[in-house]
Amino acid sequence: MSGKRNAAGLTGGARGGQRLREPLMKAVFLAAACISVLCVALICLFLFANGVPAVIKIGPLQFFMGTVWKPGSGLYGIAPMILGSFAVTAGAIITGVPLGILCAVFMSRFCPERLRSVMSPGVTLLAGIPSVVYGFLGLMVLSPALRFIGAGNGKSILAASLLLGIMILPTIISVSEAALRAVPDTYYEGALALGASHEEAVFFVQLPAAAPGVMAGVVLGVGRSIGETMAVIMVAGNQAIIPESIFKGARTLTANIVLEMGYAADLHREALIATAAALFVFIMLINLIFALAKRSLSL
Repeated sequence: MSGKRNAAGLTGGARGGQRLREPLMKAVFLAAACISVLCVALICLFLFANGVPAVIKIGPLQFFMGTVWKPGSGLYGIAPMILGSFAVTAGAIITGVPLGILCAVFMSRFCPERLRSVMSPGVTLLAGIPSVVYGFLGLMVLSPALRFIGAGNGKSILAASLLLGIMILPTIISVSEAALRAVPDTYYEGALALGASHEEAVFFVQLPAAAPGVMAGVVLGVGRSIGETMAVIMVAGNQAIIPESIFKGARTLTANIVLEMGYAADLHREALIATAAALFVFIMLINLIFALAKRSLSL
């Protein structure tokens, strides 16, 4: 009888501990979520509190639509940087997203296990390489190669797009591969039972089923390409003018902030903070577009 009582006491104690742990962990997770939201709110408050007055002083039309950036002359037009950021990001999406998704499909559904055991650590290693190393790669290899084939002087939108396309590959590959492997095998087996080939089952059944997860990887990769600074500075040319073609140099919003914040003061500094606020809005709009696309794919 005493043994049964001891066992019942231990069971009751375990249940009591579990009852205490669950509310505690809920409180911890709630606190973590609140801290994250608070950090984002503080960033928004800082950017807009310091950036909006500068936009009002300069004039919204002149600031966002102006084509000349000469702080020494009192000209603060960020239209060239907006277009440069858009062009470089679009180029990175065009070059990096299809290649990353196809590589993820290969590694998850076509790659032999021995080859995958080599490729998977390689993809992880790519994700850990510092951006300045990618910048040196672009400066010493990519730019001379583009100059050799006649694609401008090598420091251009094309060079920055190709380099960013390479930089976002690890994120897209790893997230997309995980999404593809999470699709139940019954999808693949059902497609084969209906007469589909291996390739048809993968591309027309499994890949659409994993589309929300793949889209999440694309969002993360695009977010990195928008916020990348060091590598872009080294290969983009950093010309604060509206680019005429992809073979010409350009300056992105992030590069503009980094290049001039060290010596900026007064209205110049406020204009750079307003540029950061514009970049923040730009990122939010892109994330909203991808979120809507992800929701439409999941319906």
